Amino acid sequence: MTRGNVHLSKVHYQGKDEDFVIFVDDVKAVQKWKEDRSIPLAQVVNGFIIFITHKHGAQNAHDEASKQVLENEFGTHNEDECMIKILEGGILQETVSGEHQGPKNDSMGTRSAH
Repeated sequence: MTRGNVHLSKVHYQGKDEDFVIFVDDVKAVQKWKEDRSIPLAQVVNGFIIFITHKHGAQNAHDEASKQVLENEFGTHNEDECMIKILEGGILQETVSGEHQGPKNDSMGTRSAH
């Protein structure tokens, strides 16, 4: 069974103490939002979670940002306001995960000859 081959769009914001990442629906949605701020954030972001990467760039492991980390960086822990600042000042990145083969039915054992 082929899996993968998925488009993944995110915005990477390099802060003073942390790198922040939010996932977005697609690049065009962010560009439209930047032109027309009346578009709700719910139509731009893919889940209202802000991640930090511990200064390891946008490609490493992501942990959810605490309210204290948001307060230290953005002066507020309101996630909507933080997301707006990340969308405004971050770098938009789009990647495609490669295709890979996954197991089809793990419950069938090793399928070796007896």
